[in-house]
Amino acid sequence: MNNPFIVTGKIPPEYFCDRKEESRRIIDGVAGGDNICLLSPRRLGKSKLVRYCYDIPEISQKYYTFYIDILHTKSLQEFTFCFGQAVFTQLRSQSRKMLDAFVRGLKSINGKFGFDPVTSMPVFTLELGEIDKPEYTLTEIFASLENADRPCIVTFDEFQQVGKYPEKNIEALLRSHIQHLSNVRFIFSGSEPHIVSQMFLSSSRPFYNSTSILELRPIKASVYVPFVTGHFAEAGKKIRPEDVRRVYDLFEGNTYCIQKVFHEAFDAVPGGSECTLDILRQTVDSILEEAGTGYRLMLSGIPTRQKELLYAIASEVEAEKITGVDFIRKYALVSSSAVQTAAAKLRKMELITFNDGKYFIPDIMFRIYLQRLVNPSKVFFADRQ
Repeated sequence: MNNPFIVTGKIPPEYFCDRKEESRRIIDGVAGGDNICLLSPRRLGKSKLVRYCYDIPEISQKYYTFYIDILHTKSLQEFTFCFGQAVFTQLRSQSRKMLDAFVRGLKSINGKFGFDPVTSMPVFTLELGEIDKPEYTLTEIFASLENADRPCIVTFDEFQQVGKYPEKNIEALLRSHIQHLSNVRFIFSGSEPHIVSQMFLSSSRPFYNSTSILELRPIKASVYVPFVTGHFAEAGKKIRPEDVRRVYDLFEGNTYCIQKVFHEAFDAVPGGSECTLDILRQTVDSILEEAGTGYRLMLSGIPTRQKELLYAIASEVEAEKITGVDFIRKYALVSSSAVQTAAAKLRKMELITFNDGKYFIPDIMFRIYLQRLVNPSKVFFADRQ
């Protein structure tokens, strides 16, 4: 049997847990002409949900769909490059006619496309530095989609990134294009809800009141626990519902983390056997150790005072009044000013987040890893009574 707890790649409908209401809102929204702002913390399943909706026949058979992750982009030039590359790649697999029209429409970078010598299909040979006028190229990309022979859906994932570009008024530039398009619908996905919500709910911002807001929350335990036990049972394996709930609670319903645990645990248990609490502990330990390679490398480049504050916030889970005397004494920090400086730098690195008066580490796996560093003897899950 295939492992039903899929972590990477597309998720077949039979292995997709819930999200019925959310997927219907997305499908009905774009079909009805709306743009959507999709909010949630990282690793809660936004990208999987969007791709799941893209694969539903009423979308896949009627629309051209594009997905652009812009988290790694640092400028309008990089944004435009990724946007153009994504449109080119998707059209190449869907419509040669539209691909040819798209290539012809990019006059600002005309002649920058090559051909595969075996298939004779165009290939994207454009280099980032060759987009010397991204505003013009962006206009051409939008125009090509507006003139497509099918309606289009474009998802910009990690959309909050555009607010960090060095160029000014990027939101206004994008809004000036998007508001005039009738053949293209947009999904703006963001993993820093407090930042993205300001972009779309603040009356002083260009995208104000331009989308429907959909906030993605963790799948309910009452839905996820039967999903896990059911797939284990289908494979002739056992797992106790209360043990599934322990994993769910440890990772606070974070979809990626819990899927990762049960993916590994499912493979570790042969048919006819039970996935015990000890196996789940070992699985979590193994996943943390695997992730630890990257975490250790990252921590090695962080100054001591910033690391001390990270450990303190991880220990608190949600830390309040971090510049106060009580917090500083509790964790033997240097001073209020040192904590303030360290917090500002950690926020800039996106290692901590501040919301509703509380500091926390948005990456739950990283937070748990730090907690284990502070307390190496920490045992996951309470023993069975």
